[in-house]
Formats: sequence, structure tokens, C-alpha cells
Amino acid sequence: MINDRGTKKWTSLMLPEHVEALKKVFAETDYEEKLILDEQQQMEMDMILQLALKDSLTVKIKYYAEHDYHTVEGKPVIIDMLNNCLKLHNGMEIGLDDVMEVNTL
Repeated sequence: MINDRGTKKWTSLMLPEHVEALKKVFAETDYEEKLILDEQQQMEMDMILQLALKDSLTVKIKYYAEHDYHTVEGKPVIIDMLNNCLKLHNGMEIGLDDVMEVNTL
């Protein structure tokens, strides 16, 4: 059996620009795709956010940004429909279209 080192054996023969381009291509293959939520899921999240805003509850939000999913905990301060974003007490802003899941804590 041949011990093949894959792309490692060719990097010494490549220009640094080519190595960076390959790294970028490999990183892009790991991107997560954004899920599309149905209307019922969006309505449930909206109700939870409205309740959390009214009663000053802490929520856990799963959102999509930079080709990956992230989670954050905080209290919603304002739901800005004009700019289509959610502002939390810590100053963080999340686009409403990027919110994938909301749960109260």
C-alpha cells in the first residue's frame, strides 16, 4: 500500500497564493446552509420573542451568521421591524431573517 500524503506533498511546489486559495476552497466546503423556516415556526418564535420582551425574560437564540449557526442568550430590548432586527440587552443585533430558533430560559 502506498502512503499518500494528499495535498501536503504538493504544497512545497505551489506558490503561496495557490496554497491560500486551496485553503479557502476547503473552508468553503464546510459551510452550513441556512434552513428555511415555515410560517408556523416563524409565528411561534415571534410569540416567544413578544412574551420575552413584555415580561423581560431571558431567551436562548439560535441564529445563522457567517455561514454557520451560533447561539446567544440574552434579554430582548427591542424588535425593530423597520430595520428587521432584534436588539438584545448586551447591545447585540441579530437580523430577524437569521433567527432560526428561540427558547425561553
